[in-house]
Amino acid sequence: MRMSAVRDAIADAARQVVMPAGTAKLTCTGYVPDAIVAPHFFPAEYSIDFDKTMGRGLDEAEITCRVLVGRADDRAAQAILDGLLDGSGPSSLKAAIEAARGAPGQYALGGLAHDLRLTRMQGYRWYEHQGVQYVGAELIIRVIGQGDTGP
Repeated sequence: MRMSAVRDAIADAARQVVMPAGTAKLTCTGYVPDAIVAPHFFPAEYSIDFDKTMGRGLDEAEITCRVLVGRADDRAAQAILDGLLDGSGPSSLKAAIEAARGAPGQYALGGLAHDLRLTRMQGYRWYEHQGVQYVGAELIIRVIGQGDTGP
């Protein structure tokens, strides 16, 4: 798996969420940005377990993504964040990201991985990014794919 391409594809999938009326559009990057326009989603840290099968057949990555929402009104920001963290629905990041799994028998993320699954939400709290505080959370995504450069 090429992790830069995987991270970009996850950001593209997250972009598909539908924000509530009157709310800014979710901005997304496939990298950790130095500055953000809130609300913003990005893959942050990741780890890879190499050689889950013999001969570089399969690697498994765990990607910690962050979603940061503005703080002009802390209650309203948390309501927006809660919608993004729903398990289903048009504003659900889980639903948007897992839609990129593809149809049965197809590779995920447009052929970049075998499969992916958003497994957990954690760290619902205030985050500092470049000196600015945002309410946010982390989403943990597991991605499995071929150990070499193929899908």
